[in-house]
Amino acid sequence: MFRSVLVANRGEIACRVMATARRMGMRTIAVHSEADRDALHVRLADEAWPIGPAPARESYLSVPALIAAIRASGAEAVHPGYGFLSENAEFAEAVAAAGAVFVGPPPAAIRAMGSKSAAKALMEQAGVPVVPGYHGQDQSPAVIAAEAARIGYPVLVKASAGGGGRGMRVVARPEDLAAALEGAAREAASAFGDGRLLIEKYLTRPRHIELQVFADAHGAAIHLFERDCSVQRRHQKVIEEAPAPGMTAERRRAMGEAATQAARAIGYAGAGTVEFIAEGEQFWFMEMNTRLQVEHPVTEQVTGLDLVEWQFRVAAGERLPLAQEQVALAGHAIEARLYAEDPAQDFRPATGRLVHLALPAGPGIRVDSGVAAGDAVSVHYDAMIAKIVAHGRDRGEALARLSAALAATEVAGVATNRDFLARLAVHPAFAAADLDTGFIARHAAALLPAPGPAAEDAVAAALALLLAEREAAAADRSPWAAADGWRIGERQRRTLAFRDGEHRIVVLVHHAADGWRLEADGLAGEATAERAAGAALAIRFAGRRFRRAVVRSGDRFHVFGPSATRVLVLVDPLAPAVSAEAGTGHLTAPMPGRITRVLVAEGDDVAAGQPLLVLEAMKMEHTIRAPAAGRVRRLRYGEGDLVEEGAEMAELATDEAGGC
Repeated sequence: MFRSVLVANRGEIACRVMATARRMGMRTIAVHSEADRDALHVRLADEAWPIGPAPARESYLSVPALIAAIRASGAEAVHPGYGFLSENAEFAEAVAAAGAVFVGPPPAAIRAMGSKSAAKALMEQAGVPVVPGYHGQDQSPAVIAAEAARIGYPVLVKASAGGGGRGMRVVARPEDLAAALEGAAREAASAFGDGRLLIEKYLTRPRHIELQVFADAHGAAIHLFERDCSVQRRHQKVIEEAPAPGMTAERRRAMGEAATQAARAIGYAGAGTVEFIAEGEQFWFMEMNTRLQVEHPVTEQVTGLDLVEWQFRVAAGERLPLAQEQVALAGHAIEARLYAEDPAQDFRPATGRLVHLALPAGPGIRVDSGVAAGDAVSVHYDAMIAKIVAHGRDRGEALARLSAALAATEVAGVATNRDFLARLAVHPAFAAADLDTGFIARHAAALLPAPGPAAEDAVAAALALLLAEREAAAADRSPWAAADGWRIGERQRRTLAFRDGEHRIVVLVHHAADGWRLEADGLAGEATAERAAGAALAIRFAGRRFRRAVVRSGDRFHVFGPSATRVLVLVDPLAPAVSAEAGTGHLTAPMPGRITRVLVAEGDDVAAGQPLLVLEAMKMEHTIRAPAAGRVRRLRYGEGDLVEEGAEMAELATDEAGGC
């Protein structure tokens, strides 16, 4: 077995790989960009080597920089994790040339599956069913348009060289195809260095089911059952589970045979995932990922196996530890991906520092994360904070545990999808396993509701402030620092005001001997609060008992309920109410990023909703559109320019502002 391993990755997967490597007695070696010099994976490693500036193309995607680190560190093995160069055959060859072992499949197998077009053609030859589509070399718009017409709309445009939802567009009408091809090719070239595309028939209610396969250099190939990854947003997985709900033994056998047949057809070795889409009783090959998947923990939970250990053993030349008939399923596991993003803004990625991070624990709960409180979520890399995995004897128990785990999750400092996941976990259709890739869009109203009343959260924030003041006064022991509200003649009355978005909530506080009497937005009653575990408060208010975790950061109070998080800002009670400023015509960057396209010129007349700029951030393209009809007065940035969050990118003379 190897004595040392360099993990050519960052974040959660680097931490995950190093945990197994350390258990197996290996020296762990991290690499890091300038932005990651203090990252968790660097702190956990036995040693770490710098590989370049923050942009991934200059660090984690730089083969020369990584090879230099491999040589300098003397690493015997290199684990690529997932993403970055994990499916890059040239990198695998460079690792071997540097005298180390690449913990992954042979370069020839990576190449065979690296092009989705070539992979589908190869699978057709091997007798594996594939979705109707065009996977040809001729990338001219005219040829692709003709093929789309032959297949029939709607069609799915996909990057040939990558995945993860990047370079992917659903096109419902012929007139939308040209713009979709242009945007998908540009995004694919940026993410994978290859702008080639393929198109497929877009199925209306497909399920995304994948098979975990493993093969060794001695000719053995098995599968470790399936995962259902149907619940997705923007073509990226949000929830994964194993086994797939409703999977019959007959279909599992057929899909397992197709998956292992795919692995054997390319001389595969190591961990891989064969992805299928299924609709009705049919299934079709979609792609093969020649690496470990993000969602591999659900397979580990239901099989009791360590897939990273298997990767190391196969890379070291050992045979697979088990034969197909020796692999058994035990229970059900569900994984939820906790992201720094704003679901209410079309899941827009968020950046910032994690002021507070409390991740769940308990029976059947596993959490894989690559960050800790105080770390930053950067614009340069993926926005995933953690993977929360629940395992139970059956799907019902796993789902109940996942729901409880999400309720116990607290993140302050960046927007997250925690509330969205919590609502999804208790949705009746999800509980009934009525799943397909359109699940989120179909149930958007329930999963993305308007915020509810804030009065109870404002009471919790007020109690957190009052309790902290009382504790500080008790520690001071000075009569002048007393926080009991006592004044000559009567106890003090006090007003606390909080801003909830554009709304203001006033909490009236009447001090009492053993607590307070609070009034807020029609709610009133006696109130007490005691500290519970972590940031939680055990609250009594108006005859009710409930808990809220409250984290204060400056004037911001982050209030965590069972399924909703609210950020309340403490304001001067004499300050005027906040109101929206309509029709200003100033367009600001929603996040840090790089301008990849400028679609208008100064002086152009634009319609409401017309694309103006394309901003690349978090490996995805975001189109900035005109909020109203008007005229472009000024463009402050050009193509290739970097912008910070909140920077003014363009100024419009809008109709609403009376500009044209």
